[in-house]
Amino acid sequence: MHANQHPTRSPGRLKFTDAEPTAAAPSVLAALARGAGFFGFWLLLARPGTDAPSTPDLAADLVVGLLAAAAAAWVSLRLLPPARKRLHVGALARLAVHFVWQSMVAGVDVARRAFDPRLPLNPGYLAYPVRLAPGTGRAAFGAVTSLLPGTLPVGTGADDALVYHCLDLDQPVAAGLARDEALLARVRGGGGSCR
Repeated sequence: MHANQHPTRSPGRLKFTDAEPTAAAPSVLAALARGAGFFGFWLLLARPGTDAPSTPDLAADLVVGLLAAAAAAWVSLRLLPPARKRLHVGALARLAVHFVWQSMVAGVDVARRAFDPRLPLNPGYLAYPVRLAPGTGRAAFGAVTSLLPGTLPVGTGADDALVYHCLDLDQPVAAGLARDEALLARVRGGGGSCR
């Protein structure tokens, strides 16, 4: 069997073709994963069976939870279809470590500047030309960078650039944003490129 051949079923035997698997398989997996996530979240919120551990009540609660999770999964698949790209776990771990470290360093810097009026501040706005395509990637980038102390996305500017309010424009803010954007692009399967 060649690397690009996939098994298909025909009546009575298994044969290999060069056809790609259908898109239904990833959708089913996405639906199951989202449904399981929503059901787990429902279990955390509802805590069924903790007040009155009666079996009929618990069964009814679980049925309601499964129905709610199925409905939430269906709506989420309609509003946000599954992406073709997979998240890269190693890159996600690097982004998480980078984010925690940057949050601590920037938080200490902002606190230092707040309590020591002699430290210079040069607040202002910076238009950062985002290379991520509009959509969930750009929204995630804005959300991640909004959590870092010292910068806050406040809107979009010319050429679809994200506009950031910065506490100190003398700092290498654009270089830091480019580094964060490249890390997020790797998490989303973009290697180093963003488009």
